[in-house]
Amino acid sequence: MRLANKVALITGSSRGIGKEIALGLAREGADIIVNYHQREDAARETAKEIEDMGRRALVVQAGVTVSAEVKHLVQTGVEKLGRLDILVNNAGAFPIKPFSTVSEEEWDRVMDLDLKSVFLCCREALAPMRQQRAGTIVNIASVSGLVGALGMVPYSAAKGGVIAFTKALARELASLQITVNAIAPGIIETETALEAFPPGALEAYKTQQVPLGRLGRPEDIVGLAVFLASPEACYITGQVYAVDGGFTMQ
Repeated sequence: MRLANKVALITGSSRGIGKEIALGLAREGADIIVNYHQREDAARETAKEIEDMGRRALVVQAGVTVSAEVKHLVQTGVEKLGRLDILVNNAGAFPIKPFSTVSEEEWDRVMDLDLKSVFLCCREALAPMRQQRAGTIVNIASVSGLVGALGMVPYSAAKGGVIAFTKALARELASLQITVNAIAPGIIETETALEAFPPGALEAYKTQQVPLGRLGRPEDIVGLAVFLASPEACYITGQVYAVDGGFTMQ
């Protein structure tokens, strides 16, 4: 198994993309820190699935926009599981509304959850990774940060920030043998996405804008996330990979 004896932290891993990445890393041998903010029941279910594979799973509640809670999340993981090798910054949200109606509070909320959280988690994860002189960070960005998205100006700005952050941090941490890469999914068929987008918009998107003709599925992200976390990707850093069915194809 490619990730035997590794410990991975995936933010927002109680459901959706985060859960599937957690399960994928566990299948390759990693022990998992399952992070959630509100859905403890779902986080416990994810942990049980991981433990059923013979891996260790630690459930930790933390709001990733709050510095003290992120510190608690990382320190608890390291204390209980002994190390931290992989960080996947997955937590996020994408409210949809016209820019003219976006309040300052809404703007700040999106920036906190989609961009500031990445900064906070990377900052805390750096300490154990620096001590090990090894580590892998995978940031979940979005195609919205590559091409912009109608009705999603704050989210596009935040995810564009994640992409720039990824490249700058990768350059800075390369001398420590810590790699930093990003995955930019298109619209993925999750509970959150199905609630956020009007059904007609999703149908038009997948039939008119996605060459492969369907929405993404959470499991479509897993293979790339596992690869980027594995030794096979040790010479890859500062890169952004779109997983979008060809949506951003030029």
